Amino acid sequence: MIVDKIKKREPSAKNKPSKIDIPVGKWIKCDGCKEIIYKEALWNNLNICPNCGHYFRMHINRRLEQIIDKGTYEKFDLNIENANPLEMEDYAKKLKILREKTGLEEAVACGTGKINGEDTIICIMDSGFMMGSMGSVVGEKITYAIEQAIERKLPIIIFCVSGGARMQEGIISLMQMAKTTAALTKLDEAGLLYISVLTDPTYGGVTASFASLGDIIISEPKAMIGFAGQRVIEQTIGEKLPEGFQTAEFLLEHGFIDKIVERKDLKDILSKLIKYHK
Repeated sequence: MIVDKIKKREPSAKNKPSKIDIPVGKWIKCDGCKEIIYKEALWNNLNICPNCGHYFRMHINRRLEQIIDKGTYEKFDLNIENANPLEMEDYAKKLKILREKTGLEEAVACGTGKINGEDTIICIMDSGFMMGSMGSVVGEKITYAIEQAIERKLPIIIFCVSGGARMQEGIISLMQMAKTTAALTKLDEAGLLYISVLTDPTYGGVTASFASLGDIIISEPKAMIGFAGQRVIEQTIGEKLPEGFQTAEFLLEHGFIDKIVERKDLKDILSKLIKYHK
């Protein structure tokens, strides 16, 4: 293991505290193989473990760098405040802390851009912001992006990652399922292309609405996709579920998704799908 090769400097004769040869924050542990990885190596490998191929989750900005042509992304600036229908005191504080920590306004960013020269509307969700949960702002931003796709006659691509509807917003968060679905119905009537890209994990109300409504649904390898967790389902129906039944590979085999695409190929595949539709 790499970690076995890391040694502390020998203490000096004056018994000064020893230092470790690794700068703080330069390494990360892989959830797949448990190896210690140099963050720069992980970054250069599209956030994929170079040892076992485990897919790390991607920040919105990193995903934009990978998918959208440099200098072409223009974000939709929507000044929308989060609803707090349950009047939870900690909710506003949590949002403020997350915005400072992640550099994101919300769990999704939407805008226009080019993919290998092809114009598109793109929405990217981020699990680092309240596990990508869908509240009123997320639903409104995605709905607005769909409406812009209709107005500009452009295809739309949504990168989905979510734990589901945002419980802090109660019924308001669940209403976003209907709102985004209604907007996608209008997109379909306009004959425009919608590509849904499922990443790990995609669950709950997001799976039950716009994530599953793509004209083409593709997924990254080994992504976990479902509505409720496996243990909850087993307890509800009283039966043992098939091995790996919520993995992208299982869902592809059973016709839920159309294709599994490796991260390095995503940009080219998406641009080709846009061209084919044109």
